[in-house]
Amino acid sequence: MKKRSKILASLVLAGTMVLGLAGCGDSGSANGGTQSDKKSGAKYQVGICQLVQHEALDAATKGFKDALKDKLGDEVSFDEQNAAGDASTCSTICTTFVTNDYDLILGNATAALQAASAATDSIPILGTSITDYATALDMSDWSGTTGKNISGTTDLAPLDEQAKCIKELFPDAKNIGIIYCSSEPNSIYQSTTITKYLEDEGYTVKEYTFSDSNDVAAVTQSACDASDAIYIPTDNTAASCTEAINNVASQAKKPIFAGEEGIAKGCGVATLSISYYDLGYTTGEMAYDILVNGTDIKTMEVKSAPKFTKEYLPDRAKELGITVPDGYEEISAE
Repeated sequence: MKKRSKILASLVLAGTMVLGLAGCGDSGSANGGTQSDKKSGAKYQVGICQLVQHEALDAATKGFKDALKDKLGDEVSFDEQNAAGDASTCSTICTTFVTNDYDLILGNATAALQAASAATDSIPILGTSITDYATALDMSDWSGTTGKNISGTTDLAPLDEQAKCIKELFPDAKNIGIIYCSSEPNSIYQSTTITKYLEDEGYTVKEYTFSDSNDVAAVTQSACDASDAIYIPTDNTAASCTEAINNVASQAKKPIFAGEEGIAKGCGVATLSISYYDLGYTTGEMAYDILVNGTDIKTMEVKSAPKFTKEYLPDRAKELGITVPDGYEEISAE
């Protein structure tokens, strides 16, 4: 029996999970729910807490599960929960995982990782789709490992290279607007970091933030009115609101460079992106090392995506009159 400790979230074993989205969540829909293939005979039981349903996070979860299934087959079972964008629901989910004494917890997105961290300091926790672990875990001294029961993978693309992509795609632009959710720490980090690189490229940069999905269209309109091009970092709320963003940006004829492929497909012209499936798969391989090989998670370095790919959407590029240089792969809109 594993030792349990530090349960900070209140235990809720009955009742309806919160389906409304709080903070920067998508208040228009709640795509949460439960998917469990838990088998009583499975040797390893893994809890998966995913913040919200959208293409990138879904792909990371699938990659994670596939990696463990490839290596363990029926010896592993999953309790997969979707928090529908609500951080308090993440806490409820992770507290239940701890009560069930699962062998490992996956936190997919920052709020899910933070909830798992608050729920236990003994059960191994892996994060995926996390941009910056130091920010997510409030660690001032970051060396690549957490020194506690947490590790995982980061979806942070090289922001200096993204700035160079923006320069080669929009060389005549002068003003770049950055749109993101103000309650997502990862987005704040990306915006602050890439702003420096964009200014080095000669751009004037301004942030446009929203605190709720209801504000997305208005904020996007403000950004389009004052900017020559838009940058959207890897942002869970933006990823859930690409249709609203695209409706405004396409009417304004303003190009968007996205921090990841899912946002690019929904409203962008191009991206320098990772494969979230591959990221999740790498996380699953880390889980195998912990569960089977006995690797000490405290010493496991956070891993990055195995590769980054320049991608563009030819139809949107043509509509906006953007010449895309060699080296970009074609992708299709959603």
